[in-house]
Amino acid sequence: MLLLSVDSSAVTASAALTENGRVIKSELINKGLTHSETLLPLIEAVMDGNAYQSLDAIAVTAGPGSFTGVRIGVATVKGIAFPFDIPCISVSTLEAIAYNFLDENAVICAVMDARRMQFYNALFKAENGKITRLCKDRAISLEDLRENLKNYENVIIAGDGAELCYHHLNLDNTALASEEKRYQNGVGVSKAAENKKTIKAEALMPVYLRLSQAERELKLKKEN
Repeated sequence: MLLLSVDSSAVTASAALTENGRVIKSELINKGLTHSETLLPLIEAVMDGNAYQSLDAIAVTAGPGSFTGVRIGVATVKGIAFPFDIPCISVSTLEAIAYNFLDENAVICAVMDARRMQFYNALFKAENGKITRLCKDRAISLEDLRENLKNYENVIIAGDGAELCYHHLNLDNTALASEEKRYQNGVGVSKAAENKKTIKAEALMPVYLRLSQAERELKLKKEN
């Protein structure tokens, strides 16, 4: 299967072109949240002359993450897929992070900074080259996450909220992921997409774990 995999759910943006698990080309950039300008050229770079019509599917991180980044990623993929009726695959950003650790035997705590000492989080077991989900994607407080992680012996903290989370957790059973494996990327998205069901482009939607700040403020005004 020829698969294009895309991520713009946080500060970094990335894309990868793979065929049956083999990486043909991958790119990652870290220029802040300017994905509306950088994502499509990044995708075109990894396609490297291959026609979009040749793709069997397109995978994208549909959330959680930056509201703007997730929307840009999903909208870009829908825009590419729709004219050619290319099947799409929705991937959890947190699961894509976990797939950076196929060579580990540990619990992977994927965390993204949700502000106000809350994190978008999910736990995964990396063992014998396989990733197993331990809980659903969630928005969780630092205190609740600390209590949860006490149940495990060897935990690797990864994601854009990893450094903040790790230093505030102050747990002896945790380790901070290395810089090169800490963030989601197109290759991780492609691995997470394996064996997932495809959907039509029109069915691809962002996945949010909580309301945006603007939506929360509007809700509060209505309640008052």
